[in-house]
Amino acid sequence: MLSNHLNNGIETAKLVWSRIPHSEEGQLEGVGLLDSKGASSAESLDYEVIENYAYREEQAQRGKLYVWYYVAVKWLFALLIGIGTGLAAVFINLSVENFAGWKFSLTFSIIQKSYFAGFVIYVLFNLALVFSSVYIVTHFAPAAAGSGIPEIKGYLNGVDIPGILLFRTLVGKIFGSIGSVGGGLALGKEGPLVHTGACIASLFGQGGSTKYHLNSRWLQVFKSDRDRRDLVTCGCAAGVAAAFRAPVGGVLFALEEVTSWWRSQLMWRVFFTSAIVAVVVRTAMGWCKSGKCGHFGSGGFVIWDISDGQEDYSFSELLPMAVIGVIGGVLGALFNQLTLYITQWRRNYLHKKGNRVKIIEACLISVITSAISFGLPLLRKCSPCPETDTESGIECPRPPGMYGNYVNFYCGTNKEYNDLATIFFNTQDDAIRNLFSAKTIHEYSAQSLLTFLVMFYTLAVMTFGAAIPAGQFVPGIMIGSTYGRLVGMFVVKFYNKPNIEEGTYALLGAASFLGGSMRMTVSLCVIMVEITNNLKLLPLIMLVLLISKAVGDAFNEGFYEVQARLRGIPLLESRPKYQMRTMTAREACGNQKVVSFPRVAKVADVVSILQSNKHNGFPVIDHTRNGETLVIGLVLRSHLLVLLQSKVDFQHSPFPCDPRGVSRSFRHNLSEFVKPVSSKGISIEDISLSSDDLEMYIDLAPFLNPSPYVVPEDMSLTKVYNLFRQLGLRHIFVVPRASRVIGLLTRKDLLIEDNEDSANVELQSTSVRMYHQGKRIFTRNTDVQAPFLNGLLIQDHAAD
Repeated sequence: MLSNHLNNGIETAKLVWSRIPHSEEGQLEGVGLLDSKGASSAESLDYEVIENYAYREEQAQRGKLYVWYYVAVKWLFALLIGIGTGLAAVFINLSVENFAGWKFSLTFSIIQKSYFAGFVIYVLFNLALVFSSVYIVTHFAPAAAGSGIPEIKGYLNGVDIPGILLFRTLVGKIFGSIGSVGGGLALGKEGPLVHTGACIASLFGQGGSTKYHLNSRWLQVFKSDRDRRDLVTCGCAAGVAAAFRAPVGGVLFALEEVTSWWRSQLMWRVFFTSAIVAVVVRTAMGWCKSGKCGHFGSGGFVIWDISDGQEDYSFSELLPMAVIGVIGGVLGALFNQLTLYITQWRRNYLHKKGNRVKIIEACLISVITSAISFGLPLLRKCSPCPETDTESGIECPRPPGMYGNYVNFYCGTNKEYNDLATIFFNTQDDAIRNLFSAKTIHEYSAQSLLTFLVMFYTLAVMTFGAAIPAGQFVPGIMIGSTYGRLVGMFVVKFYNKPNIEEGTYALLGAASFLGGSMRMTVSLCVIMVEITNNLKLLPLIMLVLLISKAVGDAFNEGFYEVQARLRGIPLLESRPKYQMRTMTAREACGNQKVVSFPRVAKVADVVSILQSNKHNGFPVIDHTRNGETLVIGLVLRSHLLVLLQSKVDFQHSPFPCDPRGVSRSFRHNLSEFVKPVSSKGISIEDISLSSDDLEMYIDLAPFLNPSPYVVPEDMSLTKVYNLFRQLGLRHIFVVPRASRVIGLLTRKDLLIEDNEDSANVELQSTSVRMYHQGKRIFTRNTDVQAPFLNGLLIQDHAAD
């Protein structure tokens, strides 16, 4: 009977293995965006408002009631994003805690009878969870691999990366994180939670998922990339707030780390979303305290209360604290460089061999991690329990399968514990709480901490980049708290002061490593204060963060910037490169030939131009009666594809349908021109046109953006860069110097009272007049348009 069950199990395993795809054909690679030729497959987003005829017609039809409705929907979506992200975080944490509880309880019960049997059960349990995670990612949601923060940062920077915000990516991120974190790998769930919040926000922004029939028309309110960007920003902040129970830290993380564009109204909605997340998470924790959540313990949600830690510090302690900052900067920069090299090797050699190799790699890492965490504690001798302190509430040894300090792992007597097993045989949240804990001066030996530091650092470097959801916040805290506690042990022995707590130094070490790796300052400082619930440590955290960031910046870029560059995401950093100071906009354009359309274009010419290049924006030119060339606007590739597909605007005449530039009848809805989120949209290959269609014409005037951003050709590239990034642009026209000026706008011209009628407002701008020998030649009366273009600056040179 047993042999039959065994054979059936083997056959089932073979069947599942045979169904695993061998290659990446037809799937997004997930951990990289570079194609075989090295070009980026990402495109830029249209954050600029296209003020064409359709947009102006829609704005004219909107009343104040619709504006209030529009704002109310934004706040409603902010509420729903907070609730959704909070519930997702609760589900992930409960699942991870219960899987870990079952694993440790089963292992500790078997290990009393047979060490080898306990080892096998422990390895198989972890292997099953990791296999489920990597299978979901490779087979269902390739974009769910990694932390997701570099991709979301790129999206908020203006780069549209296919697949990162889809519904299947959300599902893969949630269930993949449960498997990878519950499987005991050296990674965290905090980065994936940020990606999860962004996916939830994006789904609300586009009205759900059309592919899986989970969409609703009343949710499809937002029709621009700009509105969706605001929602994704709320989702990022909600993810951090849910991961760390740090709502203020979530707001600052979104402001400092992931967004490139910010405004005060967005600040309010982001803060509101983070507050909702905090309420949802706290409510769930209160419900779980009644014992209804299985093995869920106090470590389920990251908060390490060390309010009973070190009360004060002396001036002499600042030197070892500064040393912690230096160590964090060096180890953080080294971590960034090592993960870069290993991820490059994976992309170039390992992951090209297909999904089966990715699954084998993740399973092999799981087995190695399980063997190390199970075998290393045997190398350490058990230590006798210290005298019980009734006030501390710390029990030695702790009951099997429960969270807390002092783990009895294969010790001879009941009054002994294994300090190395206290770190390994815990969830990472509980292990960090043990390292941060106060009144446990002699819990760990220096040899155990050093052993764990070397092994966990190596495992973290080796694990990141595998085809599984992986965050680096908690592993970074683990690494930093380990060497921080080592420095704390040295300070306690050197200064011989009883009020010095090793746990305080562990906290500073955690902050220093995160600062040295991720290069965050303000948001990270607030997050560390919120999760430790000790405001007195704020000056010390600020000190080590500043030092570690300065040291890390001397070696390389931050972790997310390195990973974004590796994935081929063309990020525009906050500061332009130094060499841009000596370059002009004309020099940046080079010798490129600007591809433009006439106002009335032949369909065959439009198709030919779209097939011959990959540009996403084209100038539209027209001729005056005097034969002068005027740039009348910018038309997007996506809009041209909509016109070609619908065919309703084709005309037989090669002349404008309305000489004033406005179509008499607009046959489109504004929503037709909206490209789906995280999708390529319409392609020129998808459009079928007959020979008669190709002989028709299109008047582009109603569909172009008549007011694109324009810069003079001799403007410094630094100034152009700042304008481009701060306004979230996709295209900028480079034109010669204008021949004349019609006026100057100052601050007072923009201060219009709310009670004034817009039709009767007289702008008090300073008119520019030219005088010749005391006589006025001209005054402001007509618009100035650029006569011709020198070039077109684009964000992504491969596919703008």
